[in-house]
Formats: sequence, C-alpha cells, structure tokens
Amino acid sequence: MNKTVKNGNLKQNVILLGIVSSLNDLSSEMILPILPKFITMLGGGSLAIGLIGGLMESISSILKVFCGYLSDKTGKRKIFVFSGYLNSSIFKLMLSFSKAWQHVLIFMSFERVGKGLRTAPRDAIIADSMSERGKGFGIHRSLDTLGAIFGSLFAFILLWYSFKLNLIILIAAIVSFFSLIPLSHVREVKGKKQDVSLNVGLKMLPKQLKFFIIISAIFALANFSYMFFLLKVQESFLDGSYKDIMPVLLYVLFNVFYAAFAIPFGILSDRIGRDKVIAFGYLMFSVTTLGFAFFNSMLAFIILFALYGIVFAIVDGNQRAFVSDLSTKELRATALGTYHTTVGLLALPSSLIAGVLWQISPKLTFIFGSLFGFVSVILFTIFIQHFKN
Repeated sequence: MNKTVKNGNLKQNVILLGIVSSLNDLSSEMILPILPKFITMLGGGSLAIGLIGGLMESISSILKVFCGYLSDKTGKRKIFVFSGYLNSSIFKLMLSFSKAWQHVLIFMSFERVGKGLRTAPRDAIIADSMSERGKGFGIHRSLDTLGAIFGSLFAFILLWYSFKLNLIILIAAIVSFFSLIPLSHVREVKGKKQDVSLNVGLKMLPKQLKFFIIISAIFALANFSYMFFLLKVQESFLDGSYKDIMPVLLYVLFNVFYAAFAIPFGILSDRIGRDKVIAFGYLMFSVTTLGFAFFNSMLAFIILFALYGIVFAIVDGNQRAFVSDLSTKELRATALGTYHTTVGLLALPSSLIAGVLWQISPKLTFIFGSLFGFVSVILFTIFIQHFKN
C-alpha cells in the first residue's frame, strides 16, 4: 500500500515538472519566434543568427554533463532544477533591455546556462519516477510544448496589437518567474551518493550508450537552429505585416503538432521499441528539411512546419528515453548529461555552417541538414543491427 502511494506521488513529479516546463516554455516561446526579427532589428545577419542559435545550446551543454555528474555524486536533483529555472528567468529579464545584437548573444547564452543546470537532473527525476519512460518523457514534452503553443500565440497577439519586441520579452520574463511555484511541490528522488570521479563515471557508461550518443551527435549536426526555418518564411514574404506575423503563426503550428504527437509516439516507442521510432524520426527530418530547400508557398510551409513538429515529437523525448534505457540507475543523470552535452556542443558548428551556407544560398542550408539527417538514419540502422546480433 505504501509502495503504491509512493509510486503515485513519484508519478506526480512528471506532471508537476511538466507544468513547470509548460510555464517556463510559455515564457520562452514568447521570445523564440520573435528572436530572429529581434536580432535583425538590432543589426545582426544570418551569421549572427547562427552564432546566437548555436551558442544558446552549446554553452548550456557544457554544464549538462557536469551537473548530471554532480547530481549523481551528491544524490540530489531538485536543487539543480530550481537553480536552472531561476537563472533562466533572471537573464530573460536582462534580455528585454538589449540595445545591440551582441547583447542578445550574451544574455541568451547565459539564459541557456540555466538549461544546462536543470536538464539532466530533471530528466533523471522523470526517468526515476515512471517505469514507462517513453510515456513519462512524452507527457513531459507534451506539457512543455503546450506552454510553447500558448506562448507563441500570446506573442502573436501582442505583435498584432503592435507591442514593441522589448516589451514582449519583458512580459515573457515576468511569466517565467511563475514557473518556480509548482517546482516547490516536486518530491526529491534521492539516489545513493556515487563515490566516483567524472572521468571514471564516463568510462563506466555502457558501450551501446556511447555509440548511440555519437549517432545522436551526428543528427544534432543536421538539426541546426529553428531560427533558420523561421528566417526562410520571413524572407519569403515581402509584405511587411506578413513578414512579421507568418513566422510566428507557423511556429504555433509547429508546437501544436509537437504537443499533439509527443505522448502517442512516446507510448508507441514503449510498445514497439524506441529504435524503430527514432529511426523513423531521423528519416522524417531528412525529408522535411529537403522540403524546406525546394518549396516556398504558403501551403508548403503549413505542411512542412506540421511535419517539423511531428519530427520533434518523435525524436526529442524518445532519444532521452533511449539514453535512460541504456544507462544504469546509478549513473543515469551522468548519462543524460553526457548525451545533452554532446548533442548541444554540436549545435554551434551546425548553426554556424548553416549561417555560412545561407549567405551562399538558403537552399544549401536545408540540403546540408537533409544530407546529415539521412546519414544519421543509415548509421543508426547499422548500430541497431550490430547490437541486436
């Protein structure tokens, strides 16, 4: 009976962390769809967008493996999660006072440090709170993305009523502080303190996990910043009003499909195997990105952004669940941190390459993503066949 109650309380962690992420993402997604416009308004071009988009992930990712390791070493999770969300809220507030694109570079990079602090320990809490990890991560990603939908819709409404971009960011920063409230009700899932160095901990990660992290890193090289997808739309519409509004509306569509399919694909991966679902997601990404290279009509953008959302629903949560499956409980946060760090560090060269190719031709940027996405499918298929045999 006590065990049932305990398990029920732990499952509530997934819902509560989902609500925390939902509120935080409501704030973040008020900012993200207008960020390319904000950068260009402050004098930045495609290289500045690539640099900011890459650093947003890469700088935070340097911390993910260390915070994951420290979480395992101390047996504590919640303090890292709280510190991460608080840090992000503070730097969103500072972002609203930016006067040059270099300010955006600094503040968004430090805002993402908060993500580095919280991600691996938070994912470890989710993994330890539910036995059906695909479903657990699917629930979390779905609630997270539900906040993203309302955030981007809110950004659209404020744009419609001609709010200045700085003011929209300021409102978003205030909202982000409310995400700390439900976090206080999350139950700490304490593990045993691990008396092991980071170097030894990394060496103890299973061989299959190390190979999968390498493959997911190659996919990360293909998966450049979302801002280039929005920039493609922005540059496809010459009319001023559509130029500002359409990227935000299509970003809403992306998040709607992401939220709608995250749980179903998480449950599907629990039933038929995460390897099949992830391979399909990589393939869909390759096809979708290729579509962005060759199509420019409104109908094409609607279809492609819907597919882009489904791809994230397939890949994002299931990759995390797969890492959790392949790791041991004692080093789960270290494994998740290693995964997030490796994938995040590749975001910088990925987005910089995308920015350089964009200056030659936007079409080349998306062909680059499609090519490396297809390479990921091949390597992942080989990986699965090797370890099954």
